[in-house]
This record gives sequence, structure tokens and C-alpha cells, in this order.
Amino acid sequence: MRKILSLIICCLSLWAQAQEVSHTLSLGVGLTNVYDDYLSPLEYTGTEARIQRETFRQTHWMDNNVYVQTQLNAHASYGKGPNKSGKMYEGILNWNIGWLYQWQINDKLTVLAGPMADLNAGVIYNKRNSNNPAQAKAYVNADISGMAFYRFRMFKRPFRLRYQVSVPIMGVMFSPEYGESYYEMFELKHGGLHNVCFTTPFSQPSLRHSLYLDFTLARTNMRVGYMGDLQQSSVNKLKSHTYSHAFMVGVTKNFIISKKPIQ
Repeated sequence: MRKILSLIICCLSLWAQAQEVSHTLSLGVGLTNVYDDYLSPLEYTGTEARIQRETFRQTHWMDNNVYVQTQLNAHASYGKGPNKSGKMYEGILNWNIGWLYQWQINDKLTVLAGPMADLNAGVIYNKRNSNNPAQAKAYVNADISGMAFYRFRMFKRPFRLRYQVSVPIMGVMFSPEYGESYYEMFELKHGGLHNVCFTTPFSQPSLRHSLYLDFTLARTNMRVGYMGDLQQSSVNKLKSHTYSHAFMVGVTKNFIISKKPIQ
């Protein structure tokens, strides 16, 4: 029993020594373009509000070079059609987790890359429709993600510029068939495996990318920048897209537990 306890304490000690954690909470506002031909043949453009919660944690894996990144994104948008009469509402919740390996190129540049799991759920609502007013969104992807940090000084202060891009490689998506109503799927039980669609970069050519500037202002770690969320799909003869461009402002808290800093 003592040996087991000693082993557990040793593992926890090694884990703690290898970890550094940063938490960032960001709020954003921007423009959106939504299209879903299950609901309407028109594009709807408008504004969106977005919130992002990110955790970036160092692990002990591969000589402390692997970092785990988790993000929780939520956004809500409101748009109008070309004639300004129709209205479309959208709300999407996204959670992802990635395992990124770092390469220290030089004192200023660090590059990271690795796999990412990406879960999404939400709904689009068209106020003009009476028969099919809403469309559910649910899909899971396996992504590949890349990130680069560039550190520099300006006005005698340190800054860090970060760019990240994530692209889905394969996944599973829920979708009704062309002309199929939710009443047929769930009340008449006509739905089935044809409503679960496997996706590839050809049927779901999408990406998320962001460009952030991290700096310290009055002893507060700040983040400002841009986030682009470009999601589109073509499954079951139905096409849809959501293009979001948001300006983000956030606050970061760092918890240093090990001697090796987050690059």
C-alpha cells in the first residue's frame, strides 16, 4: 500500500513540476454571413457577439514540449436578408481540445502543431418560415492545428504576436435529407443513418483562425486581435455556411508551476 501511495505521489509531483497554465477570457463583436438552403435560398448578413474561454497548459510529455489547449467558444448572431425583411438567428457552441508539440526556432519564434478534437452544437432559426423554421447544427471533427508565437519589444515593453489556424480533416455531421422535415425524422421515424453524414475537406471545407497580440497594461495581461470562423458544408444535397469575423478583447491569467516558461 505504501509503495502504491509513493508511486501516486511521485507521479503527481512530476505532473506538477511540468505544468504551466494560462487562462484567457475574451469577448468579441463582429460581422456574420449565414446561409442554409434547408431554411432559405438567401444569404443573411448581420452582427454577432462572441465569448471565448481558453486554457493553455504545459505537460511533462516529450521533454515538456507538448502543450494542451482547450477552448470553449459561444456566439450568437442576428442577420437580415437582401431585402431587409427576413430575419435569421443563430447560436453555436464549440468546444475543442488540442495537443500541440512545440519547436523553438529561435529566441523570438516558436512554432507548434498537432491534432485537435472539435465538437459543435447549435441552431439556426428563420423567422419567416412556418413549416421548417429551424435547423439544428451538430458535428464532430478531427482537426489539424498549427500555431506560431513571435516575441518582440516595442516602447521598451514585451509583446507577443500569435497566429493559429485549425482545419477539419474528417468528421461526422447531423443533417436532414433534401426535402425532409423534422416531423418526418422524429415523429414518423423516417430518419436513420442517412441523417449521420461522414465529412471530409471536400464536403466540409472549413477553418478557424485567429491573430492575437498579447501584452501587459497596468499589470494586467491583455489580449486583442481578430478571430475568423469560416464553417461550410455540403451534405445530403444541402449546402450551408457561416462566416464570422470578430474583434476580440481578453484578459489572461498565468499560473507558473514549473521552471520552463510557456513559449
